[in-house]
Amino acid sequence: PVQPQQPRPEALNSPTTPGSGGGSASWAQQVHQLAQPDPQQQAQQQQGQQQAEPQQAAPWRPPTLDPFAQLAADQSNARPAGLGKRLAARLIDTVVLGAAVGAIAAPLVTKATDHINGKIDEAKLSGQTVTVWLLDGTTATYLGIALGAFLVLGVLYEVLPTAKWGRTLGKKVCGLDVRGIESHQPPRFSAA
Repeated sequence: PVQPQQPRPEALNSPTTPGSGGGSASWAQQVHQLAQPDPQQQAQQQQGQQQAEPQQAAPWRPPTLDPFAQLAADQSNARPAGLGKRLAARLIDTVVLGAAVGAIAAPLVTKATDHINGKIDEAKLSGQTVTVWLLDGTTATYLGIALGAFLVLGVLYEVLPTAKWGRTLGKKVCGLDVRGIESHQPPRFSAA
């Protein structure tokens, strides 16, 4: 003989109970009853987990935007900067580079001016008409040093940051980046 299955206590609290003397539970109530854990099965699972190795749960991390999707979105939204922003960035870069070159060139200009004035004073004291060349070996050396400083500082200030990060100080202040039209990458050293 098969004994009828006794309903669980929480099933007795439902408006309709299964079994003799009551109506059948609705579909939603049946699903809810099946979803409720059985206390005996829970106790067995807890004992099994205590005996087995403890499982390490992965820590929860908030979902992040796919970096490739972000890059594609940034590239598709990229537009050439306005003329005003580019002019302002160029002016800032010119002032910074000019100040650095000027700091190196100022003592050289003073020496070149003293050298030329010395040659003019010698010509006046000689009493003869003499041609005084402004560009001679000494002033050409000073000019070469100033131009060399301009080129070296220009490479260090303009070319290297543009090739590495796509921006200089002036471009960073104005929120600009130098990027290739197709590649959307900073230019190579030669292009920069």
